[in-house]
Amino acid sequence: MKHIVKVADIKICSTAGDELVAHALGSCLGIAAYDPLSVVGGLLHVLLPSATINPRKADANPFMFVDVGAGEFLKRMYAAIGRRSRLIVKVAGGAETRGNWKDLFATGRRNYQMLRKVLWTSGILIDAEDVGGCKPRTMHLEVGSGRVWVTSNGKRTDL
Repeated sequence: MKHIVKVADIKICSTAGDELVAHALGSCLGIAAYDPLSVVGGLLHVLLPSATINPRKADANPFMFVDVGAGEFLKRMYAAIGRRSRLIVKVAGGAETRGNWKDLFATGRRNYQMLRKVLWTSGILIDAEDVGGCKPRTMHLEVGSGRVWVTSNGKRTDL
């Protein structure tokens, strides 16, 4: 079954035939995490880098923000798999939607930088990524195999 992960949302699944999909990753980030031993996969679709932008919204939905959402996503994945050392993390998105990496807001770049900081603090390295540039992406995670791929402009890239 295909599960769509909307903006500011997560899905964690342990059904081998399922696929998690995050559409329209512009400056947003899709963060896929997978444990091959327990066959548990999760996908997070975050919008903005820091909860300090709007603490009230962060309290209502932490998955809107990379700094608090990624941390909460990792906690839930650890609870589901029991051992974080097996976690494989792949990332897509972080584009500059205005087509200019030096854009004033640089939301995509700031999202990615914040994610690197959160993961580094948690002792996790990114296994593969397709980030930056100015193209929108769709990220897929096949739960049974842990395969992750990105589609953009009709082209598929395996991560």
